[in-house]
Amino acid sequence: MKTTNTTPTLPGRRLAWTGAAALLLSAAWPLAHAQGAAAWPSRPIKLLVGFPAGSSPDLMARALAEPLAQVLGQPVVVENRPGAGGNIAAGLVARATDDHTLGLMINGNLTIAKILNPATPYDPLKDLTPVSLIATAPLVLAAPLSAPAAGAEFFAAARQAGDRWNYGTPGIGTVAHLGMELIKSRAGISPVHVPYAGNPQVVTAMLGDQVQMALLPPGLAMAQARGGKLRAIGVTSSGRSSVVPEVPSLGEAGVKDLQLEIWNAVAAPNSLPKVHVNRLAALLAEIVRRPEMRQKILAQGWQVAGTSSEGLANRIRKDTAAMADVIRRNNIQPQ
Repeated sequence: MKTTNTTPTLPGRRLAWTGAAALLLSAAWPLAHAQGAAAWPSRPIKLLVGFPAGSSPDLMARALAEPLAQVLGQPVVVENRPGAGGNIAAGLVARATDDHTLGLMINGNLTIAKILNPATPYDPLKDLTPVSLIATAPLVLAAPLSAPAAGAEFFAAARQAGDRWNYGTPGIGTVAHLGMELIKSRAGISPVHVPYAGNPQVVTAMLGDQVQMALLPPGLAMAQARGGKLRAIGVTSSGRSSVVPEVPSLGEAGVKDLQLEIWNAVAAPNSLPKVHVNRLAALLAEIVRRPEMRQKILAQGWQVAGTSSEGLANRIRKDTAAMADVIRRNNIQPQ
C-alpha cells in the first residue's frame, strides 16, 4: 500500500518558521512601542512662551509646568521668548528637532500667522502639531479711569475723539488686534493701533493714559478693575460671561453681533511622534480637569477645555477661516 509522507519538506519548514517569526515580531511590536513611549521624555521638557513673564500665556504655562513634570517624571522648564505676537517662540517650536520642546501658544500663533504675514518663518498648519486646547475665555474691553464708565457713554466719547485715541495690543495679528478692528467697524470708532511686546506693557501704557482702550484677558483686566486702577467696559461674548458675570457684554453697549474668544493651547513640532502627542494630550486633559487646577485656571479668568489633539485641530481650522476673513476685509498688513 502506498503511503503519503506527511513530514514537511524543507521549504515548508522555512515557511513555518517564517510565519512563526512574523507572529512573534508582530506580538513584540506593541510592547516595544509602549516601552518606547514610556521612556519618553528622557530629559527635561522646554515649554516655550512667546510673551513676557507675567502675561496670561506665561501664567498658564507656569500653572501647567509642575503637574505635567510630576506625571512625565522630568522637569518642565518654562522659557519666555517674547516678540512678534508670540510667533518668535512658535517658530522656535516648529524648528525644534529634539522631541523635547513644546509651546504654550495663543490663537494667532496656530491659526492666521502665515495668512497675516507670508514671511512668517513657519506654517502653523504644516510645521506644528496640535496637542491640546487648554482653556478659553472672552476678552474684556478695558479703559483708563479717566474714561466714561458706562459702555454707551464710552463709545460716544470714542467716536468724538476719532483718531486722537489709541488702543494697545500684544502684537499685530493677535486676537486682541483683530477683535479691536471688529469693534471699530461695528461701533463706528477709529482709535489708532499701538502694538506692544505683551499685555503687561499694554496695561502700563493704559495706566499712564498713553492708550485709551485695550482688549485684555479677563484675569488680567479684572485684577486691575477690581483694584480700582482700570475700568472694565464690557466682554466680547454674545452675552454676559460666567468668567466675569459682573461685566456687561459689549452688545449691551450697542456693539451688535460680536462674539470673540481667546484661547491657550499646547503645540509641538510636526516631527514629534504621534504616540507622544496623544499621551501629552491625555495627560494635559486630566491635569486641567483636576478640581484644584480648574479653580486655578478659573481664577486666571479662563474656562477649562482640555481637548484631544483632534479637538484642537478642529478649532484651529474653524478659527483660521473666521480670522482670515477679518484680515481680508480690514486689509491688515504686517509692519
